[in-house]
Amino acid sequence: MESIKTIFYEEPELNDPILVEGLPGVGNVGKLAAEHLLDQIQAKKFADIISKHFPPQVMVDDEGLIKLVNNEMYYSKGEGKRPDIIILVGDYQGLTPDGQYELSDNTLQIAKRYGVQMIYTLGGYGIGKMVEKPRVLGAATDRELVAEMKKRGVVFSKGEPGSGIVGASGLLLGLGKIYDIKAVCLMGETSGYFVDPKGAEVVLRVLADILNVEVDFSALQDKAEQIDLITSKIKEIETPQEPKKEDLGYIG
Repeated sequence: MESIKTIFYEEPELNDPILVEGLPGVGNVGKLAAEHLLDQIQAKKFADIISKHFPPQVMVDDEGLIKLVNNEMYYSKGEGKRPDIIILVGDYQGLTPDGQYELSDNTLQIAKRYGVQMIYTLGGYGIGKMVEKPRVLGAATDRELVAEMKKRGVVFSKGEPGSGIVGASGLLLGLGKIYDIKAVCLMGETSGYFVDPKGAEVVLRVLADILNVEVDFSALQDKAEQIDLITSKIKEIETPQEPKKEDLGYIG
């Protein structure tokens, strides 16, 4: 078996599509945002990507049926001001640096095949603590994109993220420049402790505005409320309780 195999089920005719990447990562922010987007625009799967760089396993559904772990590509034709969109989602990212590079390069080759000139990668920016109102931080391939994203409320802060952007969300920007494709990474602040629908929502709100897509966020908000309930219970358990003072009022 070759290192990466892309199985195409359809060859969609697309006009200057925009590629959106949302693979598993910190808080699964990008994955949640991208999967919510593809549901909202009823995107259609046109390709599976299987690879030796993924874990050697299959996924088993509730009926006992299996599938190889993979990445998937979906497309949606534009309407009105909304452009044609390709969405990359999946079960895993590459397990090794070599795998990360090869899989990102494979994605960019597919992007060129369909005439992609702009990429938005989605991810989480872990800050190690719970955050009530997460910001959206950004990185981009050129100054013009930085200026444009700032107008949309994206934060470009010195030293954030301090360690750079690991994985597909970063490599698609870096390698994209070699392919002459512009790209932006949108990162939602997250604790990194849980799957974070709140971080996914703020990222998707920015992206939806860019793509002129109407999105119903109620499902993400419901998930965020569930996570908030769990974290509040954990806080109660972890907060030390002060010992009750005995009532000594009867002592004269």
